Amino acid sequence: MPQNEHIELFQKRFGRRLDYYEKKRKKEAREPHKRSAVAKKLIGLKAKLYAKKRHSEKVTMKKTIQQHSERSNKHKVEEDAQPGAIPAYLLDREQTSRAKVLSNTIKQKRKEKAGKWEVPLPKVRPVAEDEMFRVMRSGKRQKKTWKRMITKATFVGPGFTRKPPKYERFIRPSGLRFTKAHITHPELKCTFQLQILGVKKNPNGAMYSSLGVLTKGTVIEVNVSELGLVTPGGK
Repeated sequence: MPQNEHIELFQKRFGRRLDYYEKKRKKEAREPHKRSAVAKKLIGLKAKLYAKKRHSEKVTMKKTIQQHSERSNKHKVEEDAQPGAIPAYLLDREQTSRAKVLSNTIKQKRKEKAGKWEVPLPKVRPVAEDEMFRVMRSGKRQKKTWKRMITKATFVGPGFTRKPPKYERFIRPSGLRFTKAHITHPELKCTFQLQILGVKKNPNGAMYSSLGVLTKGTVIEVNVSELGLVTPGGK
C-alpha cells in the first residue's frame, strides 16, 4: 500500500466524524454566496476572465438540463397499425399526446382573463417617466440617484407599511395616497364616494399598476356594498 493513503485507511477503519456530512452540506450551500462575493470584488482583467469562465459553466449546465428535460410540446404517437384498426380519418385525424401542453380551452380562458380589464379610454396620452417620477438624491454627498418619488395620486392597501429607506426605490408620498374615489353610476346618474379596493390596470404599464398609480384611464376596483347592489362578495 502506498505511504500517502493513511487518511483513507483511517476512514475505512474508524469512519468519519459524526458531523462530517452536515458540515459538507453547509459548505456546499455557502459556495454560491462565496463565488458571488468573489465575482463582486474582482476588477479588471481578472474579473473578465472569471466572468467568462462562469458564463461557459452556466452554458454547459443549461445545455445538460435541456437535454434531460422532457419535450413540452405536441408530438404524434408512433404506433404500429393493429389488425382491424379504425382508419385515422374516422377518428380525430391523428392522435396527439400532449406532454405538458395546456389545452386550448385553458389558453382561451387565460386570454379572456388577460383582456378582462381592457382600458375604456384607448387613446390615453402616455405619461412620461420624468412627469411621473422625481429623482431623489441620497447619500452623504447627495450623489446617489436611484430613488424615485411618485408625483401622481396613488393607492396603497390598508395594511401598507413602508420598506426601510435602504430598500425603498419608489416613494409614494402620504399626501398623494388615496383610499376613496368618486364613482358615477351610469344608470342611476349619481355620484358616490366609494372605498378603493385595488388598482387593476394602468394604461401606462404593469409597473404603474403594481405601484397603484392613479392616472387617466386607470381601471380600479371599488367596494359597491354600500350601494345595496347584490354582487358576489359585494364588489
